[in-house]
Amino acid sequence: MAASPALTAAETDEEVDTRVEETLAPLWKVICHDDPVTTMDFVVQVLMEVFRLPAARALELMLRVHHTGSAVVGRYPESTAKRRAERARSKARAAGFPLTFTVERD
Repeated sequence: MAASPALTAAETDEEVDTRVEETLAPLWKVICHDDPVTTMDFVVQVLMEVFRLPAARALELMLRVHHTGSAVVGRYPESTAKRRAERARSKARAAGFPLTFTVERD
């Protein structure tokens, strides 16, 4: 039986790319909008409870919403973004506040 020929340097340096590209679902932004009625404390509470933000980050975002009119409070897959925005809106309505969240593709 004959020995198999040795691979040349060019053949060993050549790699076949067998990786499969992952296609991730696009993220959606959840935006909090300022209003003249909702208390700052309530906004911070909602950001912490619904969006799971640490207190310092929730406070920072609440102030950004207050001073600029709106701020992105999170980026999530579409269903998660819509669910969190609705949960935040429901909490606000239950507390008698008009706090508004919108969702848009990032």
